[in-house]
Amino acid sequence: MSKNIGLNAIEMSYLRQSLSLSAAQVGTLTNHSEADVLAWESGEQAAPEMAQKKLLDIDDIIEMQVLNTCDGIEELFKKEPKRHLAFVVYPTQATYTQYNPEFLSSLPFTELYNTAAWRIKKECKLVLEVDVSLVALDVEAYKAFREPTKMSESRESRAKWAATQL
Repeated sequence: MSKNIGLNAIEMSYLRQSLSLSAAQVGTLTNHSEADVLAWESGEQAAPEMAQKKLLDIDDIIEMQVLNTCDGIEELFKKEPKRHLAFVVYPTQATYTQYNPEFLSSLPFTELYNTAAWRIKKECKLVLEVDVSLVALDVEAYKAFREPTKMSESRESRAKWAATQL
């Protein structure tokens, strides 16, 4: 798919699906209605350039996260040759919002964060021969994991919890 503005109906549909977004979510992101998004994807209307740009920018953000994360994993494995990792993903928007407020401006929906995680999983397997398991955050199990040691809430704590779920 072209990274340039001027996407056709099929490309718009593919882009939305590759981001794991509903038509309603794309409408929210682009300040249009779900009906507008469906019209873009059916070819009844051309998608506005700003809407195309917004979705392509989000796709670029995810791709940069994939590259940066995979680079970090590759560096880690030069020192510590593990071949299996666990990444936390978020089953609901409320959980995502609570535990990852720093990502909300660039990836406002849990589906976008989880799409990034899925792409990282795929890239790690293909390029680094590292297995990544995606573990949905179970808030109660995570709290119970932290309680005995009074571990603070952090991304690192979530990663440690996820590793125990493998």
